[in-house]
Amino acid sequence: MRTRTTDDRDRARDLRRSIDRTGYYPEVVGTGVEAAVAGEQVVSYYVHHEPTFDHDEVRRHLTVVVLTPSRLILAHTDEHAGDDLLPEPYTSTSTEAIALSSVRSVVVTRMTANPTHGPTPPAEAVLTIGWGGVSRIDLEPAGCSDPECDADHGYTGVLASDDFSLRVSAAADGTDAVDGLLVFAEALSARTQHP
Repeated sequence: MRTRTTDDRDRARDLRRSIDRTGYYPEVVGTGVEAAVAGEQVVSYYVHHEPTFDHDEVRRHLTVVVLTPSRLILAHTDEHAGDDLLPEPYTSTSTEAIALSSVRSVVVTRMTANPTHGPTPPAEAVLTIGWGGVSRIDLEPAGCSDPECDADHGYTGVLASDDFSLRVSAAADGTDAVDGLLVFAEALSARTQHP
C-alpha cells in the first residue's frame, strides 16, 4: 500500500526508526543525517541499504535521501578496511544539501514486467535527480542523410544532468522498497514545481 506524504507531519522519528532498522551503524548514520537536516521538518525520506562484494569481503553502503520544506539532503555512508591513514576499519559519511529551487529535473523510470497481464506493480524503479552539480556529455560523430557523403560533420551530443541516481528492484530489495522510492519521488516532484 502506498502512503502519501502530503500532510504536514514531521517524519523525523520515522526516518530515525528506518535508519535503526537497517542495523548499519545507526548512530553514525543517524548523527550525520540529523546534522544535515539541521532541525528542519522531514517531509519525506528514503533509506536504501546496498551491500557490495569486494573480492572475498562484503562491504555495505547506505544511502539516505531526505526531503525538507526547503532542501533535498543526500547522505551516503560506506565502510572501509583500515588503510595507511586509519589502520582500523572505519566508516565515512558524506552529506549534501541542495536547495529545492536548484533541482532542475526529477526523472522516474518504472519497469513493469508483463504489462499485457493487467495492472501490476513495477518490478524496478530508477530515480534520477539533477540540479546541475554534475553533468555528463555523450558525443558521437555527426553525419548527414547522404550515404555517399564522406565529409567531416563534426560531433553531435547530449548534455545530461546526472547528479544523483538510485535504482531499486523488487527482486533484490522487495516490492515495498520499490513502492517507497516511488512515493519519495512523487513527494519530491510535488515540491520542485517551479512557477
